[in-house]
Amino acid sequence: MGADHYQVVTTTDSTDEAHRLAEGIVARRLGACVHIVPITSVYRWAGEVTREPEWRLVVKTAADRVGTLIDYIREQHSYDLPQVVAVPIAAGSPEYLDWVTAETRG
Repeated sequence: MGADHYQVVTTTDSTDEAHRLAEGIVARRLGACVHIVPITSVYRWAGEVTREPEWRLVVKTAADRVGTLIDYIREQHSYDLPQVVAVPIAAGSPEYLDWVTAETRG
């Protein structure tokens, strides 16, 4: 059952954008749940090493929603190159994973 579910992760630079993205994702049933976690990112951009506060969004979704979810994040995100990675859930509570599937259906 695990490969049927994913966590899709992205980051953004404000709590307002994090909440806007999360609420849009859940409202459109692209994800069942989104965790928003404050983090500090260190990365190289335009030749410079940068350290910035960001907010990580971790979206729990069904495998058949991943492509549409990634497209939605790319369209709605303010970054020129947003981080969007999908990580398969190897295992989990069957009841929770059933809930994720149910919540990503229209």
